[in-house]
Amino acid sequence: MANHKSSEKRILVTAKKNAINTSRRSVVKTATKKAVVAIESGDKATATVATRNAESKIMKSVGKIMPKKRASRKVSRLAKKLSKMA
Repeated sequence: MANHKSSEKRILVTAKKNAINTSRRSVVKTATKKAVVAIESGDKATATVATRNAESKIMKSVGKIMPKKRASRKVSRLAKKLSKMA
């Protein structure tokens, strides 16, 4: 249990940031899964749109929930799957 006013505030701030980061992670994972499913379905137009959306979500998460190199790796792998589809 917190004994100081500042530590009580830190607990609240940490809980809020944790909720925000969990939500951001979920958005990125969902967009990535939708892109992969669209690629596996074989519909080129849907897959392209879903991949573009996933790339956008991933790159917006840079600096917040993931490092730039990890985001680039994820985007690259999605693009590679999309190009193999054609």
